[in-house]
Amino acid sequence: AFRSDSPHTLTHMASSDLVWQILRNNSSFMVKRDGLALSSEPMNLMNKHSYKYSGLANKKAIGLEISGDSTRSSVALSVKAVSKRAPGKSVAKLTLKKDFRRVAKAITAATQGGQYRADLTAAALARLTKLTASVKPKKSAPKTGRRSRK
Repeated sequence: AFRSDSPHTLTHMASSDLVWQILRNNSSFMVKRDGLALSSEPMNLMNKHSYKYSGLANKKAIGLEISGDSTRSSVALSVKAVSKRAPGKSVAKLTLKKDFRRVAKAITAATQGGQYRADLTAAALARLTKLTASVKPKKSAPKTGRRSRK
């Protein structure tokens, strides 16, 4: 078993700035399209290739995913915690199955509660809006054509 004061344990991880300098130009998640640098990282809220929204470079990141169909959908809020020894356990997932207003309130409480990154609140709410709109069934267009004469 490893002890915390053992010289074989990794006590310090690389800083966020150093990780971003490495990932900035060499990331398998980076997609360049139409002059934009986009990212397909799992914890990236805006899918922009920038330090602010990066889920890999930042020690604290938030991700939103939606599962289910239009009748029963749930939002999974993923929060990246600092876990140096077990990277697989470093993401805590919370499933939110309530209506839009209550889910938005829970996301706001999670981000602005002083425990996490308050600068990602607006991005998380915008992502929630887009995800819930993508699950809703589309309204059928009214029929266009000739009307019968009276």
